[in-house]
Amino acid sequence: MTIPLPSINIKAQGNHHAIFLMLVGFILFLLTLLVSQYYWQTLRLILMFIFLVALIVTITGLTKVLQPQFSYHITPKKLKYQHIYGNWHLTWQQIQAINPIKEVCGLTTISLPYIGIRLVLLDVLAQQISPRLANRLIHEQQPLLKFAFVQQSLSLEQIQLNFTPYTLQSGLKISGPIGAFLHHCQSLHSALGYHLYLPETSMDRELSDFHRLLRQCQHASQHYDKDLTDRHMLNQ
Repeated sequence: MTIPLPSINIKAQGNHHAIFLMLVGFILFLLTLLVSQYYWQTLRLILMFIFLVALIVTITGLTKVLQPQFSYHITPKKLKYQHIYGNWHLTWQQIQAINPIKEVCGLTTISLPYIGIRLVLLDVLAQQISPRLANRLIHEQQPLLKFAFVQQSLSLEQIQLNFTPYTLQSGLKISGPIGAFLHHCQSLHSALGYHLYLPETSMDRELSDFHRLLRQCQHASQHYDKDLTDRHMLNQ
């Protein structure tokens, strides 16, 4: 009988209060609609502004509702990142290092709101990320490229979108959004030392606590694999 793997599900901070925001926006809209029946002529501009606020609040809540229920799914075998545009997943053996992003600028250390993941081989992402997510992450991580440019870690040419096919170690060429994303990851690795970047907003706790959790899970995965091997040998 197959024993299900233990797992940890992480819900993004951005998903919190989704239903509450939708209710607030809807109630505000109804109240404004009621008031406008009597005071539209005298309070037209104010009411139009409140209508706009109600619409923005409702759309914000709806956007949160449409997000995946969990942003991370962690098991002894792999780490999976889930985004509204797709997902990527990695086994712990494919991850070389996990650390918060800190850069030294003169005498000051700047902490960025990301946890960096350095891969043993960047090529693994070619089969483990969806094109829609690859395209989205390129745009979401523009602040990291701009930061690297300001720190003179990347040139102006290096922070531009690179649409040339990316060549894997096997010689296979990857084009399209995934190829562009692999070039993007390579540029960030040369500048900041990591290939993937987990935003703080995708976590349900402080960045340092989530980093500690990932490190503990990666360490525990090694013992988990060893225990399974030992049990298998005993059963034989």
